Amino acid sequence: MPQKRVRLDVNDDDGNRIAISLEGNLSREKILQLLDLIDLLGGPQANNAKVEESNLSKLEKIQNVLWRKFPIGWFTSPEAMVAYEDAFDEPIGLSTVSTYLSRLTGKGILMKSGSAARRRYKLIKEVVKEGRRPRYDLVP
Repeated sequence: MPQKRVRLDVNDDDGNRIAISLEGNLSREKILQLLDLIDLLGGPQANNAKVEESNLSKLEKIQNVLWRKFPIGWFTSPEAMVAYEDAFDEPIGLSTVSTYLSRLTGKGILMKSGSAARRRYKLIKEVVKEGRRPRYDLVP
């Protein structure tokens, strides 16, 4: 089995270039930690237009949270609900999250797997490769 390799090149607002390369037995957690580090260093999201969160619909907020918290791997409705509540410090019902996840699946942004009781979701790889991320980014 070939070794996994990840390379990230990021230019920040100050003109600094950050290059990080990882090679070996990479887990989802290690890659997410790397993405968190890039975010802390003012990575690609710093260049996007910022939008006040009050101007976004719940669907847009959920889509943004999914892109930021679950860029790779599978997640469940309860995990998405917790991520939303952590990000926006406001409650949201599990049924509301499930409805929006279903809509995003219908739009071709998410794929789903499992029975209704064990439903999991994942961003579609083509969406990630094409960079079809939300047209907005929230002020942290």
